[in-house]
Amino acid sequence: MADSSFDIVSRVDGQELDNAINQTQRELATRFDFKGTGAQIERSGELTVTLHAETEERVNAALDVFKDRLVRREISLKALRASEPRLSGKQYLIAATFTAGISGEHAKRITKLIRDEGPKGVRTQVTGEEVRVSSKSRDDLQATITLLREADLDLALQFVNYR
Repeated sequence: MADSSFDIVSRVDGQELDNAINQTQRELATRFDFKGTGAQIERSGELTVTLHAETEERVNAALDVFKDRLVRREISLKALRASEPRLSGKQYLIAATFTAGISGEHAKRITKLIRDEGPKGVRTQVTGEEVRVSSKSRDDLQATITLLREADLDLALQFVNYR
């Protein structure tokens, strides 16, 4: 019988991120408490978002609205790294970046966790920014996924290519 496997990845869906940004922009434009505060959100790069507002309180509130939209679009907040509000001219700015890919350090932690606490007979292989997990038993793979979901890793993980 052939081995079954899946890949562990850390990605942010660009379309869902665009949808969250658009929903946040609409809410900032229509909500009464944001009227006249210059609150805006815009995409600065592929995985970077910038929030603007005239006061530090309003830019933090805009960030809370954005986080709420991310959760509704099923984008993990573990992937979000938001800076502290900083004054730039007359406005406060928050730069929010999203992390994608599994670093070598995180890959080592994941493989060590699987090796130490996972079912026996499960093998891991690090390939670039992904970790492939394989085993003869699909039940062992399901147990490994459950183990990783319950682990307190500061990384947004997705499980793809399950076969």
